[in-house]
Amino acid sequence: MMSEFKPILAIVIPCFNEELCLNSTISKLLEVLHVLAEKDKISDKSYLYLVDDGSTDNTWNIISEFHKSNKNVKGAKFIKNFGNQKALIAGYEGVREIGCDCAVSIDADLQQDEWAIEKFTEKFLEGADIVSGIRNSRDTDTFFKKTTAILFYKLMYILGAKIPMNHSDFRLVSKRALDIMELYPEKYLFLRGFFNDVGLKTAYVNFDVKPRFAGESKFNFVKLMGLALNGITSFSVVPLRIISVLGFVMAAVSFLIGAETVIEKIFFHNTPNGWATNIILLCFFGGIQICCLGIIGEYVGQVYREVKGRPRYIKETELK
Repeated sequence: MMSEFKPILAIVIPCFNEELCLNSTISKLLEVLHVLAEKDKISDKSYLYLVDDGSTDNTWNIISEFHKSNKNVKGAKFIKNFGNQKALIAGYEGVREIGCDCAVSIDADLQQDEWAIEKFTEKFLEGADIVSGIRNSRDTDTFFKKTTAILFYKLMYILGAKIPMNHSDFRLVSKRALDIMELYPEKYLFLRGFFNDVGLKTAYVNFDVKPRFAGESKFNFVKLMGLALNGITSFSVVPLRIISVLGFVMAAVSFLIGAETVIEKIFFHNTPNGWATNIILLCFFGGIQICCLGIIGEYVGQVYREVKGRPRYIKETELK
């Protein structure tokens, strides 16, 4: 039997140059809120919270016009582009301040199935603090994007961040989860890792991905690589440990090569040939050393950014 408790649901939508699809997106999500309220699954005080991540098109004007005619449309505008993860964090912090019982984050292009939000709220009413959306397939992705995504999830699992395969940022989180997130002051908080590592009761909902009906995806290869590197350096020290083990292995190999050279010189009075082998070994170990320095540099850079203590984002204006 459904609980009489009707939660206030906030839907967080990060936006960056989404003028081509935003009118349709807001209308569809308002319809979702209306239908769920009619079914008594959420409160009629539920609302949308759109975060304009420094758009240079008409995105903010569209949000403002909807807000004027419907106070269930709220939002915030950044003074510049800070990135998708910062926009999501700003959305979560914004709805926590305004007030909500749970929040769902969804992409502005609505490739994720907006009607899966109903299943999310059902899982929340059953007691889950976090409900992660898992896409059924990657048929809409290119071969390159599909392959790199699979490698990313497998790599993150090996490195200790137990992120479910094919989970993006389409999720529901409770007010309790938002309160816990406030205890994490990291400037580059990796949300997928955080919500799967925090330890709250978690449920899963499968959904289908639709083709993008307007505009182009703002997640290019460089941004996806940045997200992956941030996730690895934020949630795992395994690469640093690999470097330590690799150092011992290289030292052992060097010792064995040195011992073999000494033995041949003393007992066989023979100076080893194999200059090509030496060059290959030098290039190989030199490449490994540079790679290791790069990994260490990523961690040093992460520490550097955190130590500076700059704000995650700066809002230019906010509509409540």
